[in-house]
Amino acid sequence: VLYANLSDRDGGAIIESLQQQNIPYKFAEGGGALLVPGNLVHEVRLRLASQGLPKGGTVGFELMESQKFGTSQFLEQVNYQRSLEGELARSMQTIAAVQNARVHLAIPKPSVFVKDQQKPSASVVLALHPGRDLDPGQVNGIVHLVSSSIPNMPPQSVTVLDQSGNLLSSAREGNELLMDATQLKYVREIEQDYIKRIEAILSPITGQQNVKAQVTANIDFAQVEETAEIYKPNQRPNTAAIRSTQTLEALNGVAQAGGVPGALSNQPAPAATTPITTGAQVANATSGNAANTRKEATSNFELDRTIQHTKLPVGNIRRLSVAVVVNNRN
Repeated sequence: VLYANLSDRDGGAIIESLQQQNIPYKFAEGGGALLVPGNLVHEVRLRLASQGLPKGGTVGFELMESQKFGTSQFLEQVNYQRSLEGELARSMQTIAAVQNARVHLAIPKPSVFVKDQQKPSASVVLALHPGRDLDPGQVNGIVHLVSSSIPNMPPQSVTVLDQSGNLLSSAREGNELLMDATQLKYVREIEQDYIKRIEAILSPITGQQNVKAQVTANIDFAQVEETAEIYKPNQRPNTAAIRSTQTLEALNGVAQAGGVPGALSNQPAPAATTPITTGAQVANATSGNAANTRKEATSNFELDRTIQHTKLPVGNIRRLSVAVVVNNRN
């Protein structure tokens, strides 16, 4: 077998090259495989590789090298998106279980308004080799491969399908994607640890082969972070904390006159010959104006503040289901 599952373009180019080199060939498996003599397989592959064959059904960033001068900005963006899709598909085809891959990107236009900005999304269709399958960890790796290659694309916006249309990825929020291999291993270790402990307790009583235990563990892998801001009272521990106090004092009354209003009261002391002011004149001069007094004071206190940031541990046991079988015939 020289090559199998070739695209129409690659198949035609390879056949033309074989005819020019006078190399015999034939098709097998319903036209899905191209056969050449066994002693020429490696030599023919090297010759075709020097000609850049097969090119594959996808195009990568080499598409950007063949752009013509004067290409519009829209066409440049389309070619860039096609190139990015092709490069991602090529990266996925390096996985042993993946025979072929297609990637579709939905990249919205950037907006100057924050409320109008949309997140990009992607869909991946994988054609797996017969009898091969992807474990949840590999699917999660493909999801993060795509989301890490596109700016502002969250992992939950990536959908992965197989050639039968089965959904391989889960579009849940946050970190609620499929459980990876590390988490599965952690659950199995906890279950095996409890099984050994139960059998170790009962074996001296019932015998080594007379007891069997099974444990199913429900583990919480949710990541929880808590932030608390605590204020302590500044003086009295049994009362609420005081951040600010404001005092307002207002006084309304009549002010006494300080002398005769006018220019005469601002002159130097008169000579001895100046007539003495009579009591009636003083009485008339003592009538004063109304006076208003307002005092306002504000006191700000710095409170004793404590900020606590707690990250709860991951992997707590929610529930254990235990089944024990004991052979009591003896």
